[in-house]
Amino acid sequence: MSNLLNIGLLKRQRLTSLLGLALDGSRLDGVVLRRNNGSLQVQQSFSVSLSLDPLTADAELVGREIRNHLDAAGVRERHCVLGLPLKLALATHAELPDLPEADVASFLQIEAERGFPCDAATLLVASSSCRTPSGKQHAMLVGIPRNHLVVLDSALRAARLKPVSFSLGIVALQPAGPEASGGVLALTIGESHVGLQVTSGGGVAALRTLEGALEMEGGRRLLHADLVARESRITLGQLPAELRESVRRIRIFGPPDLSQQLADEMELRLEPMGLKVELVSRYADNEFSLRCPADAAVSPALSLAAERLAGREALFEFLLPRVTAWQQVTARYSSGKLRTAGAVAAVVFLLVAGLFLIQQWQLMRLQSQWAAIAPRVKELEKITQDIHQFRPWFDDSVRVLSILRQLTQAFPEDGVVSAKTVEIRDLSAVTCTGVTRDNQSLIKTVERLRASGGIADLRVSTIRGKSPMQFTFDYHWSEGGKSEN
Repeated sequence: MSNLLNIGLLKRQRLTSLLGLALDGSRLDGVVLRRNNGSLQVQQSFSVSLSLDPLTADAELVGREIRNHLDAAGVRERHCVLGLPLKLALATHAELPDLPEADVASFLQIEAERGFPCDAATLLVASSSCRTPSGKQHAMLVGIPRNHLVVLDSALRAARLKPVSFSLGIVALQPAGPEASGGVLALTIGESHVGLQVTSGGGVAALRTLEGALEMEGGRRLLHADLVARESRITLGQLPAELRESVRRIRIFGPPDLSQQLADEMELRLEPMGLKVELVSRYADNEFSLRCPADAAVSPALSLAAERLAGREALFEFLLPRVTAWQQVTARYSSGKLRTAGAVAAVVFLLVAGLFLIQQWQLMRLQSQWAAIAPRVKELEKITQDIHQFRPWFDDSVRVLSILRQLTQAFPEDGVVSAKTVEIRDLSAVTCTGVTRDNQSLIKTVERLRASGGIADLRVSTIRGKSPMQFTFDYHWSEGGKSEN
């Protein structure tokens, strides 16, 4: 809801100029755009290398460095949009079943909890759906760690900027077209990696970073075009057949020399698939429903700013909701003694005012409502059954809950040892995988579990890595059994 309020406020402001920023590793690109009579004008542009890591360094210091670069480039615009590094994005895919619109958000939340390798609550998640010609819907879920967004937001505000959007540059360079339009495989050559995106059926079908595709050699960037071509084939092969067959074009964004090298390799490797390779070196005249400068260089920063000035909303929006002063006051004084005293006073007032009269009125009202909604109960039960169908971890048995409770109590509360997956077979055979910072903490966890009772054949089957270490252990659980030492 806060995001919607922020978006509505920005629409009412009707920005006519905007600073577009794109962060890629240590490189920060910026473009100041102004909208004037249906056309876009480039006011200033710059590309700098930051000496401080904006994700790990102090936000105040990073903001001061960004402010210095802005002053040196003569940038006075305060409202900005930021293109996040693609390497921060975690992506997972889900097929949407035939659900009522009101239940789609809950289903996607469940899929996010299952698909992401970390707690979904630590991410800010956005989604994009695409539809195949046969009518099936697929959703792409993209999550950005909240702590990174907080750091970047603080750094921009320390630079005296007002962020109005956090999004992904590759999505602005190659937006998703209408459902009937053909699919596009977009490749962006960045500072240290190549970004890959597949759009089809009106949404994003695939999104990933190709690490190792770029290396520094003798002070110049070396592109491994064969690796990009191979990973592109793999990505297309993992898509549903209908989405894969709709992809007809490959669009490449980046420096001319590296783009041409990549285009030659893609034509050689993917020619049997009937894909047309296109180098994107300039914007179309009506790219954003506004006239673009003919000499404007194609960049994520310019595309992000142009989309916002054209009135288009970002497909993946990761702007943190702003907490108003009123919300802060409410949160501060709605707890503690004041809240307790208010609750007690309200209860006493309701009891004295006529508890029995209200109770009778509520009973009559509820009976009337039940008579009206009774025909819909069966429909809601059917929806509930459908939701349960997509919860393979759902279990109503107390036995399963007892196993999970015992396993949870064995893990330390400080998070030194954490579980990633728990598999329970035949309500007795348990396999747990997770990560630990050191071997000693894992040994203590296993000993606590062994001493908790009802555990047999407990053994650690796999330990990989150093710090963190990945482990797997399994055991048999029997209700009322004895521990095996």
